Amino acid sequence: MAPAPEDPAPDNRVIAPYITAWTTETEPPSTLVERPGVGIAYTDELLTDRDDKGVLWFRVPSHPRQGRPDFGRVHPMRQRRAMRRLLCQVCAAPADVNDDGVLWLLKDESDQWPSWPEKMAVTEPPVCVRCVDVATRLCPALRQGAVALRVRNYPIAGVRAVVYRNWGKTLMPVEDTVIRYDDPSIRWARAMNLVRQFHDCTVIPLEDLL
Repeated sequence: MAPAPEDPAPDNRVIAPYITAWTTETEPPSTLVERPGVGIAYTDELLTDRDDKGVLWFRVPSHPRQGRPDFGRVHPMRQRRAMRRLLCQVCAAPADVNDDGVLWLLKDESDQWPSWPEKMAVTEPPVCVRCVDVATRLCPALRQGAVALRVRNYPIAGVRAVVYRNWGKTLMPVEDTVIRYDDPSIRWARAMNLVRQFHDCTVIPLEDLL
């Protein structure tokens, strides 16, 4: 789901999804190097720079609600936390789940292929029922057409990442793509979003949630 636009709440705070990055959350300077047998690495790498699969992640500090929301960016660590723990991407409460599966709210792209959304790779975390109304009203992409889904099988499949290549003695970004965890090229990737893949999906009427 695309981030919601800025909209003052009654208490004068800005409504911004949990996963939205803020202007104070900018990546500090860092240097990437090639490490033989590993791939890319930070020169001053810390244990927290990699996930449990050994994949390198973008370094972005967490200062939510400091500065202004940057609705064009998603915060890597909060997105990853929401996807791993199945938290609502808007409020960070547990996502809604019932016998039909976990609730997701996505832009309607049903014309992409006949079996959509089966086997779709998603970077959008799920949602709770309480946040469906505000998301469909305030998110520009969803206002153009939203679909609510219940998903029974949603394994973590990989990451959305920037892939680097070594040109001479310089590492250069060459591609922004989704890479599976079992893809050998992932060692050349710096991740920004966790990806789940959908199986056993059911489209449900939005009005049932609103």
